[in-house]
This record gives sequence, structure tokens and C-alpha cells, in this order.
Amino acid sequence: MIKRLIVSYVALVAVALAAFTVPVAFTLTAQLRGDTEESVRREATTMALLLGDGDEPARQALARMAGAYADETPGTVEVVAADGRSAVPPLPLPAQPDDPAIRDALRRGVTTVDWGSRLVWGPELVLTVPVYEGRHALPHPAGEEERIVGAVRIRYATADLTDRLWRIWGFRAILAVGVLAVAAGLGAVVARLLTKPLRQLNDMASRFGDGDLTARSPVTGPRETRTLARTLNQGAERLDTLVASQRIFVADASHQLRTPLTALRLSLDNIADGVDDDFVREDVDQATAEVVRMSRLVSGLLVLARAEAKVAAPEPLALRELVEDRLNVWRPAADERGVTIRLTGTADDGPRVLAGPGNLDQVLDNVLSNALEVSPDRGTITVRVETCGPEEAVLEVLDQGPGMTAAEQARAFDRFWRGQQGLTGRTGSGLGLAIVKQLVTDDGGRVALRDAPGGGLCVRIGLRTAAEGPRRISPRPGAPRSGG
Repeated sequence: MIKRLIVSYVALVAVALAAFTVPVAFTLTAQLRGDTEESVRREATTMALLLGDGDEPARQALARMAGAYADETPGTVEVVAADGRSAVPPLPLPAQPDDPAIRDALRRGVTTVDWGSRLVWGPELVLTVPVYEGRHALPHPAGEEERIVGAVRIRYATADLTDRLWRIWGFRAILAVGVLAVAAGLGAVVARLLTKPLRQLNDMASRFGDGDLTARSPVTGPRETRTLARTLNQGAERLDTLVASQRIFVADASHQLRTPLTALRLSLDNIADGVDDDFVREDVDQATAEVVRMSRLVSGLLVLARAEAKVAAPEPLALRELVEDRLNVWRPAADERGVTIRLTGTADDGPRVLAGPGNLDQVLDNVLSNALEVSPDRGTITVRVETCGPEEAVLEVLDQGPGMTAAEQARAFDRFWRGQQGLTGRTGSGLGLAIVKQLVTDDGGRVALRDAPGGGLCVRIGLRTAAEGPRRISPRPGAPRSGG
């Protein structure tokens, strides 16, 4: 929009310049041509008067005048008598005494002006005037005899006129370019001032689209943009309030549900300990499994609500060290099923990445939980840590499970999506990968699913690298967190 405003402003100034300067330049050109023609005609007429006197002193005066004119101007004088001979011997005859202009002057008394070109002028101006007998060198009054005794021709070179013409047009062209340059600069300043409120609104909309519900636009600019800014700010404020209320409700509900679910599970465990009937015990075990799944679902909702709140800013963490800590926590659970967890990668010292406190731990726990759930007994889970350029580190978790189709991979990050049995774990809540995506994108990273070489699923997580020094992460005790 700024470019369009500048172009429109410069085009308007260019039209105004053309409307004012071009006619002036044409007027000055026409005036220069007219003044030159009038001056040459006046000199030629004066010389014709001298030649028309017919006496020797007048002829000598004509010769001296023609010589001075040739010395002081770029013009030359040619004189011819009525019989085609030289009228004043020192002065040259026309190169072609019988050309149409000479014939018209000698026979019809016509003055001829030839600029040599229809476009402005040619290399020289040729002006031919007749010479009448008598002092006045003009047609006699009616009834009196008049006689043409010769013709005077002046050839006036137009090189100096051309230089002056270039100065007239060149000066105005340079002036126009300077004015357009100034207009472009002023147009850029004015355009940026005019579009500043719109840029602020666009910045607010971009931040709002990225999930920053606290983004607001300054109420500045013209009345229309101020009204729009106030309307958007009010809408954003209302939406922020509604979303915050929803998050608070989800978090409170999840937190409140954890206690009765824990109590219900303990009650079911007590019932199972005191029942000898296999059928009853089977029913109690099934109910216990559902309570466990519900507990994991509630925990996932609580984690997701906290992740959406974005209460913590990313900080630099040593990626490989953190991965090693979480793998140490998960290896006992993997050993029970004979599953091997292997850490590979070229980043031995480990890149430093930006992540919120606890976010990367939760991401790894969810991904490793899913991988362990779908891995066959005595299978292998490969965790790879690598750098991908100066601004990104990559964490990949590959399992040997059943994998996913392309359609299933496209839906895997949807909330509560579990897919077919065995794709995302036998006891998953359908929130694990949604939590992973929320946490990773909040930290400015990206996550994607792809097929693992040899079968299975590969979870590829790209994280922003940090310039700060590595931060030592101490081992964190505790059981693995639930996945999804």
C-alpha cells in the first residue's frame, strides 16, 4: 500500500509538472525562434534598403555591414542583382541563383523564410528578401512603377539556437527530476504516516492470530482507523476474557476431578483385594482401568490448559543432557518389556535450545510414552539429537510399532483423536500429541510425523537454538509422565 501511495503521489506531481513546465518550454522555444527570425529579417531589410539606393557609398556601406554581421553573428550575407550577376562584388552570390526562393524574390517580390525542418529548425535559417529600386526598398504606391533590382539572402547557422534550446529543455528536465525525487521522499514520509495506524492494526492482528490474546492496537490516526482500532480492541478484550474463563474452568475442573478419581481408584483397589470371585475381580479390574484412563485424560486436560495459558517465557536448555535425563527415567519401564531405548545423533555436546520450564520434559514424556505403548516386546526405540543449521536443533523419536497412514498422521495432533487400536497406545487419552504440538509451537518450534525407516513412526521435533551458554540440568527423579 505504501508503494501505491508513493507512486500515486509521484504520478500526480509528474502530471502537474508536465502541465506547467511543458507549455512554458514550448512557449520559450517559439519565442526564441520568433526573436531570431525577426532579427534576421530586420538585418536583411536594412541591407536591402542600402542596396536599393543604387549609389556607390550605399554599396560600400552594405559591404561593411555584411562583413561586420558575419564577424559578430553566425550568419553570412549573399547578394544577387536582378540579372543574376553580383550586385556588390565583395559579397558572394547565392550558391544556386535560380533556386525557387531567389526566383520568387526577383520576379514576384516575395520574402521567403526557410528554417530547414518542420521540427523546430534545421542546421540553418535561410531568409531571402527582394530589393526594390529607391530608398525605401518597398513596393511603390499604387499607380507608380516599381522595379526589383536584386535580392538579399542571409544564411543564419542555428547551432547556437540549438544549444539554447537544450538549455531550456534540459534545465526544466533536471528541475522536474529533482522535484519528482523530493516528491518521492515526501510521499514516502506521508505514506508511512498515513499507513502507520494500519500497520499497527496489522501487527495486532498478526499477534492475535499467533495466539497472543493480550495484543492491542494503539488508538491513533484518522477517525476511521481510531474507530476500527477501538472495535478490534474491544473484541479482543472480550475474546481474551472468554478464553481465559474457559481455561480457568478446564483447569479447575481437571484439578477438582483428580481427587475423587484417586479416591475411586483406591476404593476399587480395596474391593479387588477383598473379592475372591474371578468374575467380580474382572469387572473391578476393568473399572479400575477406566478410572486410570479417566485420570490420565484429566491430567492431560490440565496440562493442555496450562500450556495454552503461556505463562512462562522460553529459556536456554542443553537438549542432549535433558534427553539423557528423561531416557534414564523411562528405561526401567522399557526394560520390563525388553524394549531397548537407544540415543544417537551427531550433537555429542548437545545444542542449546529455547523451551519453557518443564515444556520439553512434558514433550519427551508424551512422545516416549506413546512409543513405548506401541513398540513390540524386545523392540527398539531410537532417539536422535542433531543440529540442523545455526538456528534449529532436531529431536527425533523412532519406534517399531504399526505406524500410521498419511491420513492418520494428518489427524494425529487433533484433541481426543486416538485412531485405530495400537496406533497411539492402548491406554492413551488422545491428548498426548495435542499437548506436544501446543508446547512445541509455544516455544517457537515445529513438530511433524513421518514414516520411520523399516516401519513404525518417526516424531520429528524442530526447536529453536539459543545463543546463551548451556544451562546445567540436574537429573529429575520421578515416574514417567502419562502420554497420549
